[in-house]
Order: sequence, then C-alpha cells, then structure tokens
Amino acid sequence: MSQEIISEIKNNTGIITLNSDDGLNAISRRMLADIAEAATAMDMNDEIKAIVIRGGEKAFSTGTDINEFISDINPSVLEEMYENFEKIADIKKPFIAAVSGYALGIGFEIALACDIVFASESACFGHPDLSLGTVPGFGATQRLPNVIGKSKTMEMILTGRALNAREAERAGIVSRIIPLRYLFDEAISTAERIATLPDLAVNTSKELIKTAVSNTNLEEGLEIEKQVYKSSITSDEFRQNLANLAKK
Repeated sequence: MSQEIISEIKNNTGIITLNSDDGLNAISRRMLADIAEAATAMDMNDEIKAIVIRGGEKAFSTGTDINEFISDINPSVLEEMYENFEKIADIKKPFIAAVSGYALGIGFEIALACDIVFASESACFGHPDLSLGTVPGFGATQRLPNVIGKSKTMEMILTGRALNAREAERAGIVSRIIPLRYLFDEAISTAERIATLPDLAVNTSKELIKTAVSNTNLEEGLEIEKQVYKSSITSDEFRQNLANLAKK
C-alpha cells in the first residue's frame, strides 16, 4: 500500500486517511486500489464495526489524477478502476466520510458512496467533468438524483456548479456540518456509537435503507453511465482539454 493511504484501527473503527504530499488527494489508479484494499480488509475484520474515510484540511479529494489520465488511461485500466470503486461502494459495514475542502469528481463520488457524510464549513462538492468533455464516471449520474433530485443534479453536472457545505447539507448530501477542529473526532465518535450496537441490526438496517433510496434499475443505469464515460474519454475533445489543462 502506498504512503498516500494511511490505514489504522482505533476502538473498533477502521480509519482510512487520504494523504498525498500536496494535500489535494487526486485519485490515481494505485490510490483507488489502495482505498479499496483497505476498506475491503476492514469490512472483513470482525474487530471493526464501522469505517471512517477522511482527507486533509485542504481537500478530501480534488478528483482523478489528470496527469495519469493523460499518460496511462485505457479500457483495461478503467475496468480495474470500476472494480475497485464498486468494492468501496459495496462495503457492508457503516461507512462514514469526513469531508473538508474540495470533494470533486471521483472524490465527490467516493463520499457519495458512503453512508454518512460529515463536512467542515469549508467543504465544497462538485462535478467539473463536463468542462473536460467527459461525464461523471463512477456513479454520480445515477446515485446523486436519489439524494438531491433531478433538477439540482442537472444543475450541478450540466453547469459544473459546486455546492458549499450549507447547500450540501440542505440538499441532503451532508448529514451535519461540524467545525473543522472537531470534524474527525465527531466522525470517530459516531463510528464508536455505532460499534456499541448489535452487528446484525446495524448492518441489516443499512441494507434496508439503501434498498429504500435506490431504484430497481440502478445497476442498469450505472452500466450505461460507464459506457458513456468510456466513450467520452477516448474522444479527441477530451484529450485536447486534458492537454490544455496540463499546460497550465
């Protein structure tokens, strides 16, 4: 596992920290695999009752690693990334995201795949994907409407407009806004409260709630989104936009 991911256990809680040197936590192929590996190991560990994932003060994650996309993205790499993302989304134990700063693109989608999202006042959630000539590629077009509705999803994705913490809380993306100095402690405290409850009741309740908020065609929608995303990132427009971004 790379040094960009810190994995630890504290009081029956698994903690995954995104920890890139620049504090932006851009998600590379390796980093996504490491998150999936850590989360899966924690899900299978009977000692762990809940999982917390966090970034840094500046960013939870600013999205995919653009430099890697320019040099090393192909269909087989994408399939590997999809598989690892689904491992994260399919975690059975309660999964809590503590978000400070930017949560963009796949970073937003990782938070969206969690069960509870706590945010600091500086949190910012968005999908700038269309500005590059591509679409959100890891579930946002299918999961986000179930959280905030069609109209707000359309505005976020079609215009790239990000939501600040207060807007995200009102929209239902964020459970609570917590001062930064208390954010991580409150996420851990919540996980520890969950850990005191019977495992079967907790995990069954999670699955029932997920069933209630998902639609029966989620898998079909995710597959359509995946195919559109693959097509868009092989386009000349997307490659040119990436090249222009890399020059800045």
